[in-house]
Amino acid sequence: MDAAPAPADPPPTTRRVELTLRTPALRLWGGIRPTLVIGGRGQPVQWGVGTWQVAADQPVELEVFLYARGWRFGDARVVLAPADPPALAYRAPSLPFGRGRFTSV
Repeated sequence: MDAAPAPADPPPTTRRVELTLRTPALRLWGGIRPTLVIGGRGQPVQWGVGTWQVAADQPVELEVFLYARGWRFGDARVVLAPADPPALAYRAPSLPFGRGRFTSV
């Protein structure tokens, strides 16, 4: 009796994205936390390093913005393809207007 070969593990359906959220050393705003939007769903987040689970087989859009007293600023968007590196850094603007930016880590 020959043993049947073990089935191969299926490819993962999700992957982890690491995002480092940074404030500038000198800024003219304080006490504001960022909001992260993944796939159209927003969630408040903390400054620093965090990981999020996203689909492994399709591109995902990440957006970060800051919101204070009816004023939205620091917007930045990036679309991550499945082959892109899973680590990004977001840097907020120094002034309470303008855009933030994403960079690869």
